[in-house]
Amino acid sequence: MAVGTSSQVSAEPQPADDCKLQAWYMDDSKEDQRLPHKCKPNRPASIAEIRKLGVLSWQLDADNHENDHTLKAIRADRNYSYQDVITIRPDTLPNYEEKLKSFFEEHLHTDEEIRYILEGSGYFDVRDKQDRWIRIALNKGDMIVLPEGIYHRFTLDEVNYVKAMRLFVGEPVWTPFNRPQDDKPSRKKYVQTFLTASEA
Repeated sequence: MAVGTSSQVSAEPQPADDCKLQAWYMDDSKEDQRLPHKCKPNRPASIAEIRKLGVLSWQLDADNHENDHTLKAIRADRNYSYQDVITIRPDTLPNYEEKLKSFFEEHLHTDEEIRYILEGSGYFDVRDKQDRWIRIALNKGDMIVLPEGIYHRFTLDEVNYVKAMRLFVGEPVWTPFNRPQDDKPSRKKYVQTFLTASEA
């Protein structure tokens, strides 16, 4: 559909059947976190499963991110007033290996976590309803929104490079709260909204 302004563009995530994001249940290996960690045989996780956990995703035009009407529509619809761009790779991030390990600590945030991959690749891991890890592979053009209160972690893959846009409602707060945080209001809200409500 040809568009003239962002107000004419849908901010809704693509239907699950149209989403090309790849995800799978992780093995229990303690090998390098940057490896795919697929079970043998592989156990794919569907986009429908991920959506039930509150995780949203889009495929956008990363090469045109400064003028992308769909991105503008998403920001307007979800009130993402703040943005910046971060680059993570060994030659630009001091203490790279230590920082990567800190990103991989299981934690939650008290706000949404939004990442839009402009270059490179990486993984977000999220817990399913049975507390199993699902690994979500993110590549150039993928945008993901993790709901507040979800237990998760992040790592780069073997490419060791990602350039990503961070979005936020209002002034950004990146504070991670390492598990366990079951008494935190954001966690209780998440459990009620996505884990127990659908079981009722």
